[in-house]
Amino acid sequence: MSIVERFLKARTLLVAVSLLALAITGGCRHKKYENPITRDTQQPDKVLFDKAIKDIEHGRYEVARLTLQTLMNTYDTSEYLAKAKLAIADSWMREGGTHAWTQAEAEYTDFILFYPLMEESAEAQMKICDIHFKQADKPDRDPNHVQRADVECRKVLTAFPNSRFAPEAAERVRQVQEVIADGEFRVGAFYHNKGSYSPAANRLHAITEQYPLYSGTDLALWDEGDSYSKLGPRMREKSIQAYQKLVRQYPLSPYVEDAKKRLKAMEAEIPEPDPVALAHMKYEQENQTRVGLFSRYWGTVSSRPDVSKAAKSGEPATAMLRPMIPPNIPVPAGQTGAGGGGVTDVTATTEAGGSTSAIETKPDARLSQHDPKPAAPGAATPATEAEKQPQQPTVVPGKNGKPVKVKPAKVKPGKRPEAPKRPKPSKPKKQKAILPSESAAPPQESAPPKDQPKQ
Repeated sequence: MSIVERFLKARTLLVAVSLLALAITGGCRHKKYENPITRDTQQPDKVLFDKAIKDIEHGRYEVARLTLQTLMNTYDTSEYLAKAKLAIADSWMREGGTHAWTQAEAEYTDFILFYPLMEESAEAQMKICDIHFKQADKPDRDPNHVQRADVECRKVLTAFPNSRFAPEAAERVRQVQEVIADGEFRVGAFYHNKGSYSPAANRLHAITEQYPLYSGTDLALWDEGDSYSKLGPRMREKSIQAYQKLVRQYPLSPYVEDAKKRLKAMEAEIPEPDPVALAHMKYEQENQTRVGLFSRYWGTVSSRPDVSKAAKSGEPATAMLRPMIPPNIPVPAGQTGAGGGGVTDVTATTEAGGSTSAIETKPDARLSQHDPKPAAPGAATPATEAEKQPQQPTVVPGKNGKPVKVKPAKVKPGKRPEAPKRPKPSKPKKQKAILPSESAAPPQESAPPKDQPKQ
């Protein structure tokens, strides 16, 4: 084969691959938008709406949003007003990316707020659920979007239970809770393998109680029972309960035989399998999603969680994962709940009228032992022993340094004595400055000169 023929064959193959790639990308970008209004009219608001829908289908999202905003501002009583607001949110959703999805969630939330009774409100809530599910990470990473997806998807089931999106939302909730439970199970398994059996039992018990549809609940029950058995005889009853639940609720699990052996060794009752649970496990095994070789390889590289093992049937949990009290911490009296208690609400009660309390029955702590009852306001207090004794006069320094006796003031019973008044010290008189000429000392005689003869 000559060089020219090889070149022509390579060019033909390159053109074919380019056309195929262009067709694939063009098909994804020009996905048809579901137009809720199909009748042909020449109304100006309808013309604007159709133009915006074409722009969305061709990927011109900014132009479409400007057109839809013009429609909403110009024709505020148009029948396309709600559709236009929903189309703006859909344009952000199709654009993709963290910023665009944030804007789309805000637009969908506003649509539900303004039009709560429309059928499209359930669709908007389902789109919010999809936004957070698309940003969900693996179980060992940031759980923020997974938890938000759990909350938003459950809103579809609670606020719009009869909508056509309810079955899809239930499936999405089961997938999200599979990821949450898997992350919690990894923490519990780490504690169990490390030998920290108290936190391991706490984590695993929370999974088995709140997420029974988790694909690894049977293994969680096995590790939970083993953790309780390692904590001593006082946890023997909880260990038996974990093994019995494994045998009764998960009869097709590979850990059932080992659990029966443990129960037999502890001389505990071996329960019969639940027929409803048996039928559920058979259905899950028959409808299990098969993972291909490419998906297994890509799953190690991708940051998206693997939800192929999520349950295909059953009612998902209606509440988020709640922390529980570890088994080695005593539960307060009167506190009940799954797993020996959990986070409880603080309540306040008021006593009925006529009942006595400690404030009314016990004596006043401000009183001393000598004063059993408080004095009435304005009444004189009783005289103490010190007040009854005669007061001795006080000696204080007076004028010129002479001591002066001060008699104590008479005090009436029940009143505090006033402090004795001290005499004011006398001020020293100002002395006049004495000049040398006015000094009273006699002047000294000067010595005679040596040359002068004595007389």
